[in-house]
Amino acid sequence: MLENWFFNIQDYIGDSVPLVVTFLLKVILCIVVYLVGRKVIVWLMRVFRRMLERSKMQEGAVTFSCSIIKILLYCFLVLWIGMQFGVTETSVAAVVASGGVALGLAFQGGLSNLAGGFILLVFQPFHVGDYIITQGMEGTVQKIEIMYTTLLTTDTRRVIVPNGTLADNVMVNVTAADRRKLEVKASISYEDDLQTAKAVLERLILENADVLHEEEHIVFVSELGDNGVVLGLRCWVPTSKYYPVLWQMNEQIKMEFDRAGLHIPYPQMDVHLSEEKRP
Repeated sequence: MLENWFFNIQDYIGDSVPLVVTFLLKVILCIVVYLVGRKVIVWLMRVFRRMLERSKMQEGAVTFSCSIIKILLYCFLVLWIGMQFGVTETSVAAVVASGGVALGLAFQGGLSNLAGGFILLVFQPFHVGDYIITQGMEGTVQKIEIMYTTLLTTDTRRVIVPNGTLADNVMVNVTAADRRKLEVKASISYEDDLQTAKAVLERLILENADVLHEEEHIVFVSELGDNGVVLGLRCWVPTSKYYPVLWQMNEQIKMEFDRAGLHIPYPQMDVHLSEEKRP
């Protein structure tokens, strides 16, 4: 009886060893294929990116397209590896079909971002390098990917914004045009000379080299405020020079008003006390 048990064990090992060896060979082969496939995918993505860049496609569309192709290539690689272990196309299709609803509910946020990415790709409300403002966040668009868009703030913080948020909400593209209208307001006292103040603002516009002088500009009385007369100026400047010109104008207005003897009022209240005669 002991001999029969021994021979049974020996037969079982003899039958199992080829299967184990075959399985290990498949595992090793799949690992090698995965490593080689990764390098091939990286090479293909470089070639694909060069092709898109030569076609003069926008940088955002290039990044988005590369993201999609990369995901598809990796899905194909994983599917091929799975087929080596007995996974068939029909079984994969059955799993996807049966789990489609569950996946849709579980990843509805991700699907919304994916759809938002396609919307951004088709309509292109902004491009890489544009400065945008949305939902209290703002910055320069660094890259547009399949699910998220990366913004870089002025203090070099990186903000990751879901594409679904960008597609479904109000978004301001600050640098959509190559010029912007600058508006600066300043107040003077009611006792100051109005024409002198307007002449100062007019001269500041004409002397500023960054102002687009071929475009129309205007100096106007914006409001008769509680504490003073509010003056305003409007002129066109290059988009890249908007904030430097704004800061420069504010500084020069203060300095030139001081030289001209004009006073910038501040909130104040006059209180008049009257003595009541007592009987």
